[in-house]
Amino acid sequence: MRRIIYNFLILLFAIALIACDSTVGSEPTASDSNTKGETSVSESNGMMGMGGSMMAAHHATIPEAYAGVSNPLPADEESLARGEEIYATHCATCHGDGGVGDGPGGASLDPAPANIAHTSQMLGDDYLFWRVSEGGAMEPFNSGMIAWKGILDEQARWDVLNYVQALGAGTVTPGQHMGGATFDPEVEAQNQAEMLATAVSQAVITQEEADTFAATHTIVDARMMELRRQGSSSAGMDEMLGDILAELVEVKSLTQEQADTFLSVHDRLGAAGLMQ
Repeated sequence: MRRIIYNFLILLFAIALIACDSTVGSEPTASDSNTKGETSVSESNGMMGMGGSMMAAHHATIPEAYAGVSNPLPADEESLARGEEIYATHCATCHGDGGVGDGPGGASLDPAPANIAHTSQMLGDDYLFWRVSEGGAMEPFNSGMIAWKGILDEQARWDVLNYVQALGAGTVTPGQHMGGATFDPEVEAQNQAEMLATAVSQAVITQEEADTFAATHTIVDARMMELRRQGSSSAGMDEMLGDILAELVEVKSLTQEQADTFLSVHDRLGAAGLMQ
């Protein structure tokens, strides 16, 4: 009973901090002091499924203190169990049980909580650990997420990242705590098809370009997730995407024309506001 009461009080405290933090906007934060000597990600574009603000967030510079770090904890049963408990207590209220950003606590937040189940499959450990540690009260994020480094120790942050990545990979079953959907690749594919159809109808891209983008995206996304499962990725989305496209062209899984079309279409979809 004491354990239940303690977790409930911690959850209330976290929600209160989120509510306070969502009013911060672009006020300077302690994490702004990390900007000197930062390591930049490359300038190639990220994956589909993100609005302009989300793309800007994933193009953000990783501070030197976090750049290149990798998760020291294996995603074993013990780590996933700890991560599940932490996630249920601190994260599910906004991100939902399945990590797709549809928790009840995030309904009124602007920007809305991220679909971390999906993005955790594509972003490097250093980017993810930075974002969990420092929160969102800084440019270009300006979100309601608090800086968890003041509440969770380093092991706890890595445990919860292991759990979030397992949610996206479908290797764990979401708990039943706050509600929300489970990440479903088929739903993501349907959303992509609808987005491309809209882009074609608005003459943003041609049907041939839409077909090339969809086929290329499937190949690139599969390689990204393979690297994530192997623990081979520690880069941000931009850098990882650039490396993957170059690799796929080199091994002739893609042509250079397909890679160029993919990036060109991505840019135009973002500029047209169709990537949500």
